[in-house]
Amino acid sequence: MVSLLTSVEVCAGAGGQALGLERAGFVHLACVEADRHASSTLRHNRPGWPIIAEDLRRWSPRRTLRGVTLLSGGVPCPPFSRAGKQLGPSDDRDLFPEMLRLAEALRPEAIMIENVRGLLGTKFDSYRRRLLTSFEMLGYVACGTGPDGWQLLNASDFGIPQARRRAIFVLLKPAAAAQFVWPNEDIAVPTVGELLERFMAAGGWEGSLDWATKAQGISPALVGGSKKHGGADLGPTRAKAAWRELGVDAMGLADAPPEPGFSGLPRLTVSMTAALQGFPEDWHFCGGKTAAYRQVGNAFPPQVGHAVGRSIANAILKTRRASNHQSAR
Repeated sequence: MVSLLTSVEVCAGAGGQALGLERAGFVHLACVEADRHASSTLRHNRPGWPIIAEDLRRWSPRRTLRGVTLLSGGVPCPPFSRAGKQLGPSDDRDLFPEMLRLAEALRPEAIMIENVRGLLGTKFDSYRRRLLTSFEMLGYVACGTGPDGWQLLNASDFGIPQARRRAIFVLLKPAAAAQFVWPNEDIAVPTVGELLERFMAAGGWEGSLDWATKAQGISPALVGGSKKHGGADLGPTRAKAAWRELGVDAMGLADAPPEPGFSGLPRLTVSMTAALQGFPEDWHFCGGKTAAYRQVGNAFPPQVGHAVGRSIANAILKTRRASNHQSAR
């Protein structure tokens, strides 16, 4: 069937990218996620998705998945994050070798990988080149215009009020790569105050509207942290200062929105951070506050996944139609 689009999603996390790809028309054949809280989140929100709660290094895809349309995943960011030691391939959390292994095993029509912009720094030039060469040897062409075929996208260009820049690696077979066009969205972006005012008002706080009128602009990038470091706060010192300018206490998260009579700077709840990340309001995050926020902070905004997924789908479907037309002649 020419229109069928399937995907294997790895390092699926709380499902931000998978949700975006679903909206773009992809049917998930496997969603691999090792974290027990995140895999529970996926099962809770999408019981029809085939969730595989397994370490990616130990997962071997079944033969029936070979030829899947898209292999996608947001491999762990800490090895390349500027907030960490940037150990790259020396970090035991680097899973790019697993993406190469799966690409060779599955031979998908397309590959999509997301990571932090720190990966695009000069420190990782040789590593990116080796990755690109390895994928090219498998027959793929990188579609990005940035270093070694990567593309830097900002969530704020897709209607998300957050300065969240992520490096995206889209690889296609040559014919489809020639049809690929990066999304160029023109979506109005609400301010943090406009998006979150009703969340702040939910507990009866009389100051929510006044707070919202002062919370102009977009937020810093949410930082989920890793299991090795970090808790439920909103990032390093510079990010905390930016949050303070928006009228937010970034030293931690609240269990509930402000109550009547509250004074001072409010803290965000997990639900508020999820809204800032672009998740639908009914998307439930399993686990305690720290575990839930870590899932939110490490997620890929669904709107960005949708836009890039749509561009991938369009390129593949155009190529399939052209191939079918040639075969019919």
